[in-house]
Amino acid sequence: MKPYSEYLQRINTAIEQANYGQYPDELYAPIRYMMSLGGKRLRPILTLMACDLFGSDSEKAVPAALAVEVFHNFTLVHDDIMDNAPLRRGKETVYKKWNMPVAILAGDLMMIKATDFLCETDTPRLKELITLFNTTAREVCEGQQIDMNFETQNQVKHEEYIHMITLKTAVLLGAALKLGALVAGASDSDAEHIYEFGKNTGIAFQIQDDILDSFGDGSLTGKKVGGDIAANKKTLLLIELLESVHKDDKKVLDELLKMPDSDEKIQGVLALYTKYQIREFAELKKQTYFNLALKNLSKIQAKPESKQVLESMAINLMERLS
Repeated sequence: MKPYSEYLQRINTAIEQANYGQYPDELYAPIRYMMSLGGKRLRPILTLMACDLFGSDSEKAVPAALAVEVFHNFTLVHDDIMDNAPLRRGKETVYKKWNMPVAILAGDLMMIKATDFLCETDTPRLKELITLFNTTAREVCEGQQIDMNFETQNQVKHEEYIHMITLKTAVLLGAALKLGALVAGASDSDAEHIYEFGKNTGIAFQIQDDILDSFGDGSLTGKKVGGDIAANKKTLLLIELLESVHKDDKKVLDELLKMPDSDEKIQGVLALYTKYQIREFAELKKQTYFNLALKNLSKIQAKPESKQVLESMAINLMERLS
C-alpha cells in the first residue's frame, strides 16, 4: 500500500488530465470548474487502495476511481441547487456562478461522463463494475429523496434514518472500495466484505458528522455549530431526543423547534441533548457501526499490514474534528 499523499497526487493528476469535453464551453466549463475545487478525494483514493490491497497495480483502477469522483461531484452540483447553497469549498457553487439550468445540465453530463470513465477500465469484470455503479447511483438518488421527505414528516424512526444515510452516503464508500477490489480480481466474498466495511464505515462517518454539527468546534469545522438544529434537520440526535423527551420538556422542545434560527434555539436544544445524554447515545451508535466495519475488514483475505492501512484510515475518519 502506498502513502495517502501518493494516492491523492495520482487522483488529482487524473482529474486535471481528464477530457470532459470542449464545446459548447458554457456546458463544459462548469464541469471543469467543479472538478477543480478540490476536496479530500476520499472515495477515489479508496478505489485505488482496494486495488492495491488485493495485490494488483492501482494504476489499473484509475478510470474507475475517476468515475467515482466525477459521480460524487455530480451529486454535489445538484445538492447545491436543492439546498440553495451559495458556496462549495469556499467558492461559488456552479448554479450561482452560472445559473440553475446550466448547473442542472452540467450535472446531468457529469453523470454520463462518470459512466464513460468507468467503461475505460481494463477489466474482464466490466459488466460487474457497471452494474455496481448504476445500482449505487440509483441508491444515492433514493437516499436524497428520502432525506427530503423527512423535512415534511412529523416522525422519523431510527431505522428509517439509518436506511437514509446508508443510501445517501454510505453505499458510495462501499462501492468505491468494491470497484477497486473487482478491478484487482478479488474473490466475490472478499469484494462483498470490503463493500460492507466501506458501507458501515460510511454510516459511522455520517453519525460522526451529525455529532460534530452540534458538538464540534466551529473554528475547526468551518461551520456554525448547531446548523442542523437551526434547520430542524432530523438527524439521529434529534430523532432520539424526540423519542426520549419527557412531557414537560416536550413542550419546551416543541416551542424551540418553532423558533427561527437563533442562539437561543440552538442553546436550548443543546441543553436538552445534554440532559437526555443524546451525544452519548449517538457515540454508542457510531461505535456499533464502526465495530461492524472492522469485523468486515477482519474477514478479508489480504496481507494484515495492508488491512491495517485501511483500518488506520477509518479510525482517522472517526476521530476527525472537522
